[in-house]
Amino acid sequence: MQNSNSFEFSNATSDLIRVVNEYWEKFIFLLPNIFFAILLFFIFLWLSSKAQSLMQNRLTGKAKDKITADYIALLIKWAVLIIGFLLVLHTLGLSAVAGGILAGAGVSALVIGFAFKDIAENFLAGLILAFNRPFELGDSIEVDEVVGKVKALNIRTTHIRTFDSRDVYIPNGTILTSNVINLTANGLIRTDFVIGIDYNDNIQDALNLIERTTKDVKGVLQKDPPYATVDELGVSTVNIKVFFWAETNDYKKGIVLLKGKVMQEVTKALLENGFGLPADIQELKLYDYQKTFPVELVKGEDKQSVQT
Repeated sequence: MQNSNSFEFSNATSDLIRVVNEYWEKFIFLLPNIFFAILLFFIFLWLSSKAQSLMQNRLTGKAKDKITADYIALLIKWAVLIIGFLLVLHTLGLSAVAGGILAGAGVSALVIGFAFKDIAENFLAGLILAFNRPFELGDSIEVDEVVGKVKALNIRTTHIRTFDSRDVYIPNGTILTSNVINLTANGLIRTDFVIGIDYNDNIQDALNLIERTTKDVKGVLQKDPPYATVDELGVSTVNIKVFFWAETNDYKKGIVLLKGKVMQEVTKALLENGFGLPADIQELKLYDYQKTFPVELVKGEDKQSVQT
């Protein structure tokens, strides 16, 4: 019995050694292919980056905007990487695997399309945005109450940096189906603000002064002069609405800061020329059961209560 167990253990050991030797021989035989496959992998990794850079340089001068060139270059990079991956499989003797991947690409695409519906939609939306070009890199846009500069159009998302330096990544599908307001596309924008003057002031003189002051502020366009008009008769003020045009190559500098500067100069000019800028009037109402209204007059340290 003991001899039988020893015989079986010896046979198992010899079989194991034989299998290990076979795999070792196969490994030695495939070693050049493995080294070549690794080399091929790094070559295609370098080629993909090189192809992306070359395509960006070529398309930047020909494409209407940089965002389309960047997106096409990104697609080229991934195409080169996929080709390199298939060649690596072929080099390792896994041609059947590579062939199976290609043969099953149609079915796989269908399955992956259902499994990753969101990714597929955003990818296709990115393609449409790249060629439709509703915005360019560096444009200031507004999407779903997010306002900022476009930094990049990626495979799945669009990178927007807000004016308070927050990085927001909005899915391309959301941008494609939302109202996109491009604040800098044509380089011009009209903005406005409201300021109130006293009812006793001369309205026309105030309008003329506001228009002259706004026109003299650096950054306000002169070819379409600013203008002011009565917008509303408020409770305590005559509200005047001021309109002016400005360049929007840099929306933050051209509009946000410029608007503040114009409001500051207009307020200063009105005050220096004797116009009143009254605060809101508060009305106090006494009902029938309230016969008196208590008023306290304070003069120095003496206090006197007066009933009215």
